[in-house]
Formats: sequence, structure tokens, C-alpha cells
Amino acid sequence: MQNRLAEVLEGHFGHREFRPGQEAVIGHLVGGRSAAAVFPTGGGKSLCYQLPAVLLPGVTLVVSPLIALMKDQIDALGRRGIAAARLDSTLSVDEYRAVMQRLRDGTLRLLYVAPERFNNERFRTAIERVQIALFAVDEAHCISEWGHNFRPDYLKLAEFARRAGAERVLALTATATPPVLEDIRRVFEIAPECAVRTGFYRPNLELRVTSVTADAREQALLDGLARNPPGPAIVYVTLQKTAEDLAARLAAAGWAARPYHAGLKDEIRAATQEWFMASDRALVVATIAFGMGVDKANIRAVYHYNPPKSLENYAQEIGRAGRDGAPSVCRLLFCADDLNVLENFVYGDTPDERAVQGLVRELFDGAPELELALYELSHRHDIRPLVLRTLLTYLELDGFLEGGTPLYSQYKFKPLMSSREILNRFDGRRRAFLGDLFRQAQRGRIWLSLDAEAAARALGTPRERVVRALDWLGEQGMLEVQAAGVRHRYRRLRQPDSPDALAAELHRRMQKREEGELARLQQVCDFASLQSCQTGLLASHFGETLEQACGHCSGCLGDDPITLRRADGEIPQGLASQAAALVARSPEALDSPRALARLLCGVSSPRLSRAKLTGDPLFGALTAVPFGRVMQWAEQQPGWPGNNGF
Repeated sequence: MQNRLAEVLEGHFGHREFRPGQEAVIGHLVGGRSAAAVFPTGGGKSLCYQLPAVLLPGVTLVVSPLIALMKDQIDALGRRGIAAARLDSTLSVDEYRAVMQRLRDGTLRLLYVAPERFNNERFRTAIERVQIALFAVDEAHCISEWGHNFRPDYLKLAEFARRAGAERVLALTATATPPVLEDIRRVFEIAPECAVRTGFYRPNLELRVTSVTADAREQALLDGLARNPPGPAIVYVTLQKTAEDLAARLAAAGWAARPYHAGLKDEIRAATQEWFMASDRALVVATIAFGMGVDKANIRAVYHYNPPKSLENYAQEIGRAGRDGAPSVCRLLFCADDLNVLENFVYGDTPDERAVQGLVRELFDGAPELELALYELSHRHDIRPLVLRTLLTYLELDGFLEGGTPLYSQYKFKPLMSSREILNRFDGRRRAFLGDLFRQAQRGRIWLSLDAEAAARALGTPRERVVRALDWLGEQGMLEVQAAGVRHRYRRLRQPDSPDALAAELHRRMQKREEGELARLQQVCDFASLQSCQTGLLASHFGETLEQACGHCSGCLGDDPITLRRADGEIPQGLASQAAALVARSPEALDSPRALARLLCGVSSPRLSRAKLTGDPLFGALTAVPFGRVMQWAEQQPGWPGNNGF
């Protein structure tokens, strides 16, 4: 088998040798075992599923949140003669149909999907009829509560892999601390000997930290750009607006700079990525939305214009520099005033205890079968959607709820040929069933709409048969089908002894997560202010011990220590009366000290957005003041809701 792996490595991928860890991981997989790969960014994780996909019978399903990774890898695989495709929201109906046909007829070797794709019952139904040789999960740290980017959707992946009969699982990440790796192994049932971790340390990266004020930061960036060797570079910022404004100023100063963030249109992001990949001088000013899955070997510098929110984020972002092994600079411009914004993101995710109480009461009143529209539920209780999904996941893990397959409440379809032509292609019971199904639809000017649940009841048939029929007709080019109104199904398994006590416990867990995220930010501050080897500290965070100091970071080179003291913003005296007037106008949206503190610190929430308060002059009026001080101030205002009813 070792000779066969070497043949495929050179014949399909053009490499004569494996990178560290690759051969061990691939050996476990082709031997029929599940595995985990913890390699640094740029360490060659993707080969660990691409090479087995060539050898194993069946399809390799790659789960990744990164459309950029999907596109780049599929293009590269196509050039190597390996059939790969992706399913994401950018595909047209015809493109989606073509991918599903290739999946069914067995001509695809790899299919890339986002974790949210498993919320699509049409996809889940289709994929369960396919042989899944390998179920590869990229960014696998998202499965762990102890990780820096916990995503509730990831907890569902292990169960889906089992239900779909996946023959083996591969979990991949660049940023798993030892506790996170243990979580990954437990959830995916990976044996300890099949979890392969390679060294984190990369000697070609020079880590420098420079203390700057907000006013002097841009000049420090320009000085760094001029001083460093020419080559592609990434400048990471926290806010989308900063990305656009800074890119414009850098372009005006003569640099080939463009912004990149999640708020841009898909086609603009794609064009920026292609431009960056093709250029030897491109400079992208980006939020964390850029870089993951972008395999560009000659990035000479990564700048952090704002501090990262965790050491895991920092490690992932600097890992994009110098993948060709040549010297590269990673410079963090540390401005302590930025810490308020990063803390506000954390505080904004923690709901009020009363909001959690309202959610719990709704979930545990009424019938045991629940169908939840999460967007509406989020607004009803003023809990951000991702936080809401996390709370529901906690209730599943604690045995209160059992999640079912999400479904769409409404389907729309547009005939691409006459009903008579469609029906004439069938006979007997199938023809009769489709005729009855079409009669259940409500006709619009162009589209017909169908309530799948109501149609199934009326026809006395399982709902899955209705969905499969529409999906099949769509894939055959007889209908154009669209689904809307996703509803998440849950079944109540048991009642809490006390709903309020359960809500209090859930709220404590959210506060613990808040404390954990703030602790991660403090780790960044500790790293930046360290006056000994910072590279060694970063390596130890990921379970690696350096034998000696690196000699090429700020701590080793004796750079000036950074300043952690931030500007102490003041709360204007007249603000209390202005805020009281706003609370009186919007008592439902501003029903707690935390809600008011969010508004004043510029942190949005579902209710603030719905009440259009994010456009009020007071929104963001205290961004220079730490959130904790604003909360304390809000709690001390007499006669406001939640204090004496504020």
C-alpha cells in the first residue's frame, strides 16, 4: 500500500514526498479507520482527504464553512483530472441539478458542502442514498465548546455521518489546543493513535508586536509596508467599515489595495480573491472572512491593524504567510483602545436572563412536538441567532429536546413544460400521484406554491415522498423548484423540574462562555506584552514545547514593550436624560440595562435592529467606554425598567 500511496502522490498531485503527518493520517484512512489531523495552517491538511478520495470507492464528502476553499480546491482538482464539485448558495438551479446528477451516477470523487447544507432536508434525503467512503470535516475545532469558534451546526455532523453510513471520518484543524482535540476525538470516535498532531512552530515567520496609538497606527502600517520586502500581503482589521476605508486610503497612497469582508457581494469577493491569487504585489485589507482556504504560497507579510480576538485566530491568520518557506513578517499593531470593540462583540452575544426565561417558557409550554422558525424566535426573545442555536443545542445535549430533520414549510415550483407533458412521462400510480400533487398547489401568475405538510396529509402519503417527487422533477428539468420557510423540528423528551431554574442555568452557561471569550482576549494581551519568547508562548498554547527561544520575535529581539492601558472614555453628564427619553419611546426594545448598554456601545441585537434603533444618534455614543462601565452606569439609573423595573 505504501508504494501505491507514493504512486498516487506523484501521479495525481505532483509531489515526491509527503509533508509531516500526511502519510500517517492517510494510512489510517485507507486502512479503514477514522483519523484527526492537527496541522498548522499551510501544513497540507487537504491532501489527507484528496488522496484517499482517489483510492476509495464511493464519494468523499468534505464539510467546510469556506466557499473560498471549495472553489480553489475544486479548480485545482479539476486540473489534476479528479472529479470534484461543491454545493453552495451561489449555484444556479441548473448547476445544482448537474452536481446532484453526478453524485447519483457515481462520477464525483469529492463533494464539498457547508455544514448548514445539512439543514436542507432535500440534501439529507439525497445524500443518504449515496456511498460515503470518507466524511471529512474541515475546521473541526468548531465542534468544541472549548474551541475559539464553536458552531452548533458542527455538533450535528457526527450524528449525520453515522446515519448516512459514512465508512470513516477525518477531522481537520489548524488550531486545536489539547482539550479541543480531546473533544474532537470523543465526538467523532477517533482512537488516540489515529490523532496526528505535527509541530506548530515555523522558523521562517518573524513575529513582531508594535505598540501604537489610534492616530499613529496608519503611519506605522505604511512604514512597515515600505520597509518589508515586496510581495503579496494581508492586513487584518476588525470591522467591515475599517476594511473599506483603509483600503481606499492605501490605494490613494499608491498601494495595490482592495477591501474584503462578508458584507460585499459574492461576485466582488470572488473577483478580489482571484486578483489577489494572480498578483505578486496585491494587498488585501480584510476582516477574518478572508484567507481561510486560500492557498497562496508567497504571502510575504500579514499585518494585524487591530488585535485578533484570540490566539487561535492569530495563529490561523499568521499561518497564511510564508507557506513557500521564505522569510515572512507578521506584525501586530497593538492599540489598546481597540479592546473595547472586541469586548463589545463578546458582550453582545450574552442574552439577558429574562430573555432566556421567555425562551424556555415558550419551548416547554404546549404540545411536545415543536416546529421553530429560528429567525422569528430570535427576534421574539432578543437573542442573536447563533446564540439561540447554541441554547437549543445545550437543551439537546442535556436531554430535554431531541432535534429532528429541518424542513421547509413552503415549496414553490415553476413548470418548465406543460403539466400534460410531465404527466405523459408516467403511468399508473405515479401518474395519478403527481396529478393529485399538482392539484394541491396554489397557482400564482408564474409560480405555484405548495405546503408540503398539508399536501402529504391530504394525499395520505409521507411528507418525504412529496419532497422527493418535487426534487426529482426539478433535477430532471421538468420543474424549477425553490424551498423557503425553513422550520427546525424538535421533540420534547422531558419537562424541567423548574423552567426558571433551567433558564438560570442556561444563562450561567452563557455567562461562562462570555468569561471564556474575554479570557481569550486577555491571552492575546499577555502574548503581545510578553518580553520573552512570544513564539514559544504561542507554540505551548497548542501543545508544543520549543527547545530554545526562537530568536526572531519581538520578545527575543528586545522590541519596546507594548502599552496595555486604553483611553478612558467619559460618559457625558447629559446622557442620562437623553437615554431616558429614548427608553420611554422604545420600552420593548430597551427593557434592561444590558439592552441600553448594547445600544450605547454600538452593539446590535435582534430587537434593536427591528426597532430601527441602530440608526439612532445614541447608537454607539459610548464606544470609547468599556462595556462593563456602561452596564454599571445603566444599572444605577433610578426609575428605569429593570432597576426599578428597567
